[in-house]
Amino acid sequence: MENFLRPVTVLGGSLVLTLIAGALLDLLLRRADTRHAETPLWGLLRRCRVPVQVVLCASLLRGTYRQARILPDHPVGVGRALTLVLIAGTAWLLVRIATVIVDYAYARYAAGESDEARVRRVRTQVTLIQRVVTAVVTVVAVALMLLTFPPMRAAGASLLASAGLLGIVAGIAAQAALGNLFAGLQIAFGDTVRIGDTVVVDEEWGKVEEITLTFLTVRTWDERRITMPVSYFTSKPYENWSRGGAEMTGTVFLHLDHSAPVPLLREHLERILPQIPQWDGRSWALVVTDTTPHTIQVRATATAKDADDLWTLRCAVRERLIAWLVTHHPYALPRVATSEAAPRPGG
Repeated sequence: MENFLRPVTVLGGSLVLTLIAGALLDLLLRRADTRHAETPLWGLLRRCRVPVQVVLCASLLRGTYRQARILPDHPVGVGRALTLVLIAGTAWLLVRIATVIVDYAYARYAAGESDEARVRRVRTQVTLIQRVVTAVVTVVAVALMLLTFPPMRAAGASLLASAGLLGIVAGIAAQAALGNLFAGLQIAFGDTVRIGDTVVVDEEWGKVEEITLTFLTVRTWDERRITMPVSYFTSKPYENWSRGGAEMTGTVFLHLDHSAPVPLLREHLERILPQIPQWDGRSWALVVTDTTPHTIQVRATATAKDADDLWTLRCAVRERLIAWLVTHHPYALPRVATSEAAPRPGG
């Protein structure tokens, strides 16, 4: 009976202590979060409750499993299993703590910074830092878990003897992956592209939605996602419309007949721009930029506060100018030279 009650008592006691400790920790953090509502740190730390319970329970069982005679016929296996759980739980806890620290630091910075470009830059950096920390902790945890197995330790000498050759082979095989890894770090701290930036890549316009150590995701205007290796952004040219301020100048090109009333078209553009909410009022212009034997090229420019408003502004200007020409000056539209022209008003 003692061989049955002792392990059950130890297991039950460890679970009860773990649950009580987790509940007390959550209660203290909840009270701290209520008292200090101005900072999200205490609320974020509540994410660590479960990994703390796993580490505590594994530690209690690891220190008492021999005295409790839990599976006495397999002490080595039980000890190794508890060690693996303890290592995994500790790694989980470290990752959660690192995530909390990163999220807290970013939230504090974003709350006190009015420059959106700087906020996006810091967001990109802390996201990649978090991924690096997670990767390092995971690799170390896996290595420690493997070292708990004697065959792995016995194979260490032979692995070290061939480390030179394996290093060369691994370096050649992982050249592309390492290139993307260093490119991701270069993007994070070189501030070339940030999460939320508006970019044009391979003639596709969109916003940077996610940046990892190996790839970057661009969400296009039509909700498609383009995934590209981060090394692309360090080796090839691309357009970043968010660099140097979000304000932009957009262009609308019209191909018209030589008889088009350019001064009247310029006056009409001046009248319609205040009616378009996306125009920021900074500047506008309308000029003839080119001519061919059959048409002239008219360029209208207007400014907007960001790339999203600029796209809408360009579409609205193009639509209203063409509609005005069709209604009031149809002769100004391009036509085939052999066709009969519309009569000119008063002509």
